[in-house]
Amino acid sequence: MAIARPILGMISMILLAGGIVLTFFIVLSGAHIYKTPINLVYFLQADTGSISGGNTQYQNPARWTWLAVCGVMNGHNANCGPLHAAQSFDPVKNFGTRDGVPAQFLGTNHYYYLSRFAWAFYIMALFFAVIAFFLSIFALCARLGAYLSGLMAMVALFFQTLAAALMTAWTVQARNAFRTNGQSASLGKYAYGFTWATMACYLIATILFCVGGSAGKNERYEKKSYFGRKRSTRSRGSFVDNESQHRVKDEYE
Repeated sequence: MAIARPILGMISMILLAGGIVLTFFIVLSGAHIYKTPINLVYFLQADTGSISGGNTQYQNPARWTWLAVCGVMNGHNANCGPLHAAQSFDPVKNFGTRDGVPAQFLGTNHYYYLSRFAWAFYIMALFFAVIAFFLSIFALCARLGAYLSGLMAMVALFFQTLAAALMTAWTVQARNAFRTNGQSASLGKYAYGFTWATMACYLIATILFCVGGSAGKNERYEKKSYFGRKRSTRSRGSFVDNESQHRVKDEYE
C-alpha cells in the first residue's frame, strides 16, 4: 500500500540519523572533548610501560582514538596527545621511539595502512549517509525519492562495512601483538559497538527504502490492467455488432 511509504521512509530517516550520530561520536574521540560518550570511545588500549623514551610519559596505558593517542583516567580518555586527522596506528611514529615496541610493529607499514584506509572509509560512509538522509525527505512522498535514498544508503553501507572490517582487522592484530610481547591490551567496546551498530542501521535503512519505493506499485498496475481490459472488451463488442449488422443488411438485399 502507498500509505506504507511515508512510514517506512520515516523509520529509515531515524535509522540514518542514528548511524550518523554514532559515527560522529567516533570521529570526535580524542578531540579533548571530555564528555560522555565521546571520552569513552577508543579503538585499542595497550600497556606502554615497557616503551621507553618518546612521548609516552602521560599515556600508560595508551588509547588509540580517532584524533589522538590518549591516556586513561577513571576509565575515560585523558591527557590526549596532539590532534591528527584520522590518527594512524603506528607505535614507532606515535611515540617517537623504537625501545620496547613489539617486534611486530617494527619495519612494517601493515598496521599504518590498515588504520588509514579504515579512517578514509569511515568518512566516505558518513558522507553518503548524510546525502541519503537529506534525500530521504523526498522518500516520504515519492517512489523515486525512496529509491535514490536507498541507493545512497547502500553506498554508505558498503563503505561502512569496509571501515568496520579494516578497523576490526588492525585492532585485533595489534592487540594480539601487544599480548605476545607480554603487554596487556584490549579492544574498545564503544568504538566497536558504534561502528557495527551504524552498519546495521544503514543495512536496515537500505532495505526499508527499497520496500517503500515498491509500495503501491502493484496496486497501480492492477488498476491500469483492469481499465485496459475493459476498453479492450468494448472494442471487441463493437466489432461483433458491426459484423452482425452487415450480415442482416445483406440478407434483406
